[in-house]
Amino acid sequence: MVEKGSAFLLKVGDGQATPSFATVAGMRTTQMSVNGEAVVVTTKDSGGWRELLSGAGVRSVSVSASGVFTGSAAEARVRANALSGALDQYRLTFEGGEMMTGRFLVTRLDYSGDFNGERAYAVTLESSGAVVAS
Repeated sequence: MVEKGSAFLLKVGDGQATPSFATVAGMRTTQMSVNGEAVVVTTKDSGGWRELLSGAGVRSVSVSASGVFTGSAAEARVRANALSGALDQYRLTFEGGEMMTGRFLVTRLDYSGDFNGERAYAVTLESSGAVVAS
């Protein structure tokens, strides 16, 4: 089933023990990368072929998004996290109802604006700890 890109949303938690999530408003693009580090266990007995260890290595999720600044409370929380270097709960949601939730660090937040256009932002997040799919 083909899903709409507009339904791929980034949400930020409210800081509570059981967080409520608010959509980071004004987004136009969202991108997610799941990264895995390979652990090579090739030996002389591998017949010249590389062998990898299943389940080993470091896994991470990277998220980037950009959009139009709206001044929402969720945008303010992302900005505060970027300025303080605080980890926070974030959630990615997809049209089919799937979600990925975890703690992320804002590693980059950019603002831009042309003299005859809207103020825009771009944000990059890196996971810290497990990201859970549900």
